[in-house]
Amino acid sequence: MNSLKISKFQNNILDKNGEQIKIGFGVGSYWRIYKSENNIKYVPELVQQLKTAISAGFKMLDGAEAYNTYEEIGIALNESGVKREDIWITDKYLYKSYALRGSKGPIDSLNRALNLMQLDYVDMYLLHTPDITVENAGITLTEAWRQCEKLVEMGKAKQIGVSNFRVQDLEEIMKICKIKPMCNQIEFHPYLQQQSPGIRKYCFENGIQLEAFSVLTPLTKVKEEDKNPVLPIVERLADKYGKTTTQILLRWCTQLGVIPLTTTSNPERISQSLDIFDFELNEEEMIEIINVKDKQMFRGWAKDIMNYSKEECIKGL
Repeated sequence: MNSLKISKFQNNILDKNGEQIKIGFGVGSYWRIYKSENNIKYVPELVQQLKTAISAGFKMLDGAEAYNTYEEIGIALNESGVKREDIWITDKYLYKSYALRGSKGPIDSLNRALNLMQLDYVDMYLLHTPDITVENAGITLTEAWRQCEKLVEMGKAKQIGVSNFRVQDLEEIMKICKIKPMCNQIEFHPYLQQQSPGIRKYCFENGIQLEAFSVLTPLTKVKEEDKNPVLPIVERLADKYGKTTTQILLRWCTQLGVIPLTTTSNPERISQSLDIFDFELNEEEMIEIINVKDKQMFRGWAKDIMNYSKEECIKGL
C-alpha cells in the first residue's frame, strides 16, 4: 500500500506546451550490441523505427553515448520534419569514453554527441552511472556533475540528471550542486520496484523524477512460468481492459508516477505503447502487481553497482 503514496509525476519533464511527458522511446543497448556483433556503423532500420515512433506521437527519445546511435537519431529527426522544440532528446555521459577516446568528461562527450546528431542542444543530459572516478574517467563524480551544470550555462543541455544512482550517490551530488538532478533513470519493473534501498522515497521527497528502463522484463526476460507470478495477473487484466500485457505494465508504471521508456521495431506496438491513457487500473489491481515483489526478484543491469538482496530492495515499499 505504501507504494501507492508515490503515485504522481514530479511535473518537471514537460513538453513545449507545459504538459507532463509520461512515456519515452528508448534507443538502447540492443543497437550497440547489434552494431558490434555485425561490425556495422549505421543502421537504416533504426532511422525508420525512430521516424515511426515520432510519427506515432512519441515526444521523448532516450539516447546515450553507450548506445552508439547518434547518427541515426540525427537523421531520423531531420527526415521526420519535426520541429526541434517538439521532441525531447535525452542523452547520457559514459565514463568509459575516457579510455575509449580520451573524453575529458560530459562537456567533451556532449559536444561530440551534438555534432553527430546535428543538434545545438539536448533537453536533458544524464550521468549514465555513478561509478565515475579519476582512475576510470579522469574526473571525480562531483567534477562530472559540475561539468553538467556548465553545460546548462552554455545552453547545450536544458536540464541535467542521473541514471542508476543510489541514495548515497545522489547525496554526494546534492551536497555540492547548484542545479539538482531533474531525474534518476533506473531499472524498474514488478520484480525490481526500486533498484537500490530507499531510492524511490528519496527521489520523491527531493522532487527527482523517476524514469524506468526494462519495464517489460516480465514479458521479455523471465521465461519460466513458476518464476513469473505477475504474468497471469497482467494477462487477466489485459482481457478485462481489452489491452495487451505490454500496455498493462506500461500503465501500471505511469500510475506509480514513473516515466517508462519502451522500444519496439513493430509499428503496431509503437502505437499501442502510446494508447495507455484511456483506462486506469484500480487500487486493488495496482496492489496485486505491486505485491509480486515479495515473490520474485530479477535484476538485468548494473549488477556490479546494485549488488543488493531482494530484502534490501523491497524494504519500505
